[in-house]
Amino acid sequence: MTTESLPVAAARPARRRRIRIGRSTAWVLLILALVLTLFPFYWMIRTALTPAADLATDTSSIWPHHATLINFERVLGLTTTAQDIAAGGSGATLDFLVSLRNSIIYAGLIAAGQTLLCAMAGYAFARLRFRGRELLFGVFVMALMVPPIFTLLPNFALVKSLGWIGTFQGLIAPSLLMTPFAVFFLRQFFLSIPTEVEEAAALDGAGRWIQFWRVVLPMSRGPLFTIGLINAVWGWKDYLWPLLVGPDQNTRVLTAALGIFLQQSPNSAPDWTGLMAAAVLAVVPVALLLVFFGRRLVESLNFTGIK
Repeated sequence: MTTESLPVAAARPARRRRIRIGRSTAWVLLILALVLTLFPFYWMIRTALTPAADLATDTSSIWPHHATLINFERVLGLTTTAQDIAAGGSGATLDFLVSLRNSIIYAGLIAAGQTLLCAMAGYAFARLRFRGRELLFGVFVMALMVPPIFTLLPNFALVKSLGWIGTFQGLIAPSLLMTPFAVFFLRQFFLSIPTEVEEAAALDGAGRWIQFWRVVLPMSRGPLFTIGLINAVWGWKDYLWPLLVGPDQNTRVLTAALGIFLQQSPNSAPDWTGLMAAAVLAVVPVALLLVFFGRRLVESLNFTGIK
C-alpha cells in the first residue's frame, strides 16, 4: 500500500508546479493584453496634455515635460482663434458642446427606440404562434451576416427623397427600429421565462399586451439594460451615417465633428493636440457609463427568468 502511494505523492508537487506555471503564464498574458489595450488611451491623454509646440520634440518621455490644459480649453471654446493659433493650434473650430448635445440625443433615442421595439419583436418570436414563425426568425437572424455598408446607400437615397438630410429624423430613422442581434438576444431570454407566469396573469384577465408590458418587461430589466447600453455605445461611436446625413453643425455628432476637425487646417498641419483633447472628452461619457454600470451589465448576462 505504501509502495503504491509513493508515485502518487511524488506526482503531486510536479502537478502543482505545472498549475503554478500555467497560472503565471496566464497572468503575464493578461497583463500584456491589458497594457496593449490601454496604451492608445494613455498616448491619447499624453498628447492632449502636451503643448502643440512640444509635440514633435517631446516624444521620448513617459509624461510631457510641460503638461497643460490649454488644448482642452481650446476644444471647449474658452479661447479665441488668435489664442488658439498662438498656442500652436491650426485655427480650426469644433463647437464641441453642440456636437456633444447632438451625440447625446442621437445615442439616447437609438438606445430607447431599439430597446423597446426589439423587445416587442423578440417577445413575438418567443411567445406568439403563427405560420412560418421559425422561417421568418431564421431569415431575420441571417441579416446579422449582411454588412451595414450594403444598406447605407438605399437608406441615404430614401432619407434624401424624404427631404430629411440635415435633420434629426433623417439621422435617427434607419437605426431607430431594431437590430437582429438585439431581437435574438431578447428572444432567447424571453424563452427562459416560465410560461406559467403569463398564464397566471391571463387568469386574472390580462391580455397579451398587459402580460408583456406589466409582467415580462419588469422581469427583463437586466437584458433590457444590456441591450440599451450596447445600443447607446453603438450610437455614440457611429461615424459614417451621421457624417453623410448630418452635414451641418446643428445635427453633427461628435464622431463626425472630430473627423471634420482633423481635415481643417487653415493655419498649418492638422491640430493633433486639439484632436486628442477632444477625443479624451468624447470618451468620458462612455467611460462613466461603463464605470457605473459595467458590473450590472455583466450580471445581467446571467439569464434567469425569475428568482
